[in-house]
Amino acid sequence: MPAKLTRRQALVLPAGIAVGSLVGRTAVAAEPIKIGLVAALSGPSAKSGEGITRGLQIAIDEINAKGGLLGGRMLELVRRDDESNPAKGQTAARELIDKEGAVILYGGIDSPVSLAIVPLVNSAKVPFMGVWAAATNITRNGANPNYIFRVSAVDVLVDRALMKYATTKFGAKAPGLMLVNNGWGESNLAGLTAAAGAAGVKLAGAEKFDRRRQARRCGEIRRQGSRHDAAVAAAARGRRRHHHSGRQCGSRRAGDQVVAEVRMDRAGGLALGHLRRPLP
Repeated sequence: MPAKLTRRQALVLPAGIAVGSLVGRTAVAAEPIKIGLVAALSGPSAKSGEGITRGLQIAIDEINAKGGLLGGRMLELVRRDDESNPAKGQTAARELIDKEGAVILYGGIDSPVSLAIVPLVNSAKVPFMGVWAAATNITRNGANPNYIFRVSAVDVLVDRALMKYATTKFGAKAPGLMLVNNGWGESNLAGLTAAAGAAGVKLAGAEKFDRRRQARRCGEIRRQGSRHDAAVAAAARGRRRHHHSGRQCGSRRAGDQVVAEVRMDRAGGLALGHLRRPLP
């Protein structure tokens, strides 16, 4: 049986590693404590997985250099590539728990993948740390006990800031939404709808798109131009700018974040969305 780590025992160390007392087997000094990572290690989001890997490995190296944990046991990072695919992420999580005996799992950038892993780790009572994926219901999932933790942004909080920015900066009264058609988009639809209601704003509507249609997202919003006065995007980074009759849609980097920008002649302004990475 793989070792288990309870929710109360999870301890987030300064470098971001959560480990605790192992339950269910006698500790063997020579046996490493395995830390699992399920993230995109290939495809368009591979750089995110590499970044998470480097951060975890730095923390693990620091802990091991001080003698490890639990009487000198070393930490070992074991990775699996989810390829930004929820089904593959779930399979990877099962393998790390059942075959590798990982006592905790870390997640990657893709909310749909993390959402698929949530019920599995809660059932197995193995802590899961979300470091990037932002969907609200990753952690606010209704489970009790809940073994899911996060150090990432949370959509419901980000969405309030987005709506406040659109209404205060540009005086938007009827903003429209551009949402990627997956669990992350659904999370933002709920968050932005609630944020609009709290701000006393009525949404003009929402347009969803998937990977194959992301190049058309500007045209979709443009067709709603007569009904909305700003566009709030929860979408993926576009590598090109798309031009439509004076209207422009694209992205720009801001450190490690990428924010969306949507400009429309009749809108007279720019609304920002939290646009961070290639589509899952």
